[in-house]
Amino acid sequence: MANELRIEKESALSVIDNIERVIIGKRDVAELAVIAVIGGGHILIEDLPGVGKTMLARSLAVSIGLSFNRVQFVPDLLPSDLIGVNLFNQQTAEFEFRPGPIMSNVVLADEINRGTPKTQSALLEAMEESQITIDGVSHILPQPFFVIATQNPLEHEGTFLLPEAQRDRFFMRINLGYPSAETELEIVELTKLEHPIQNLESVISSDQILTLQQSVKNIYVDELVKKYAVDIVQATRNHPSIFLGASPRGSLNLVRGAQAKALVAGRDYVLPDDVKSLLEPIISHRVVLTSNARMQGASVSEIIEDIVSGIPVPGAAPRSWLKD
Repeated sequence: MANELRIEKESALSVIDNIERVIIGKRDVAELAVIAVIGGGHILIEDLPGVGKTMLARSLAVSIGLSFNRVQFVPDLLPSDLIGVNLFNQQTAEFEFRPGPIMSNVVLADEINRGTPKTQSALLEAMEESQITIDGVSHILPQPFFVIATQNPLEHEGTFLLPEAQRDRFFMRINLGYPSAETELEIVELTKLEHPIQNLESVISSDQILTLQQSVKNIYVDELVKKYAVDIVQATRNHPSIFLGASPRGSLNLVRGAQAKALVAGRDYVLPDDVKSLLEPIISHRVVLTSNARMQGASVSEIIEDIVSGIPVPGAAPRSWLKD
């Protein structure tokens, strides 16, 4: 068991190291992306233009050796442009399914909030059930399947707000932020002749990803840690500054994310700190503040900190201790 865990940890770390060759100085961001992937979830990358959102998605897809399609969301993009369409074949006198770019392991929905709500909704079934339905016929998507979506928070012109149901289907939201001056200088030097993404190669296979996803499910979670995660999510539904709290999917993702983080750390059990460290990326995009809280300048991060400060941190025992 210990040897298997070490191998799985090394596989996850190799992906993180590979991503960091492209996304310089953002190892924490690369780790979050890998946690989402081995946790079996979709990623929403939200940040300012030009900070590397698309590069993060591309480097992740290349590193894990999966098929990759990029879809540029624009107002005139139709659902059929994304999921495919049935076309009539005059020779066979039958309709044939012509798959869209969603028939891929990794789909990059670039600037997803520039697509209309009708087109955005075409992703709902795919993200939840890993299948699409066209003219009453279901088509299973290749496994593993991930949607990595990007959006710019400041560009409101020509954009459509993602509905709550769409945001809730994203396992986590990642923010990159601007690099430091030293890191930015390093980026300029490294990209002087060519971009690092051009020489990036896969470090693990799709079968290894599926194995990691299964291993994550076997990471032990103490009952007190489960309750801790659920108590935090429950508290988001009762806080006076929150109009819409996190759904039960938030609890599920929080626990699964903590399991993935434990695996990356080489542990076969989850600590309360694993849960706490993932609250911002996994819970914040599921929460909607009241209009009064927004007018007063409150932030979701501050409110989550307020919630966590009022919930006692449990002491969780490693699995090995329980056997003694």
